[in-house]
Amino acid sequence: MLTRRLLAFGTIATSLAAGAGSALAQVPQVLETRPADRAVLRSAPGEFYVRFDRPVDHIRSRLMIKQNGAVIRTFQPRLKTEPDVLFAMVFALQPGDYAFHWSVRALTGTDVLEGEIPFSVSAGQ
Repeated sequence: MLTRRLLAFGTIATSLAAGAGSALAQVPQVLETRPADRAVLRSAPGEFYVRFDRPVDHIRSRLMIKQNGAVIRTFQPRLKTEPDVLFAMVFALQPGDYAFHWSVRALTGTDVLEGEIPFSVSAGQ
């Protein structure tokens, strides 16, 4: 009887562990960004995007530009893009240091991925 209970417990624990692993696999992974990490842009406006390894929820996702840790612009990603790309047009930024930040949800659940990359805008034309 004890052996059956331990076997049942082991089966349940294995199932839960496998379920947790598959839930972790649902979090989108970043494949590419524009601007790239630590890029120096000569000017903006420009196309800013994040490409993921799976489709993401464009409606509940946000793209932001930060400067000195404060959000200075927030963008709703365009809906007419690839399902795995969050895209926005960013208009003129003053020379300085910035961060491109995103908050994205997977289509398959409530998993949220946030990330950001630093970039700068140079004063040169």
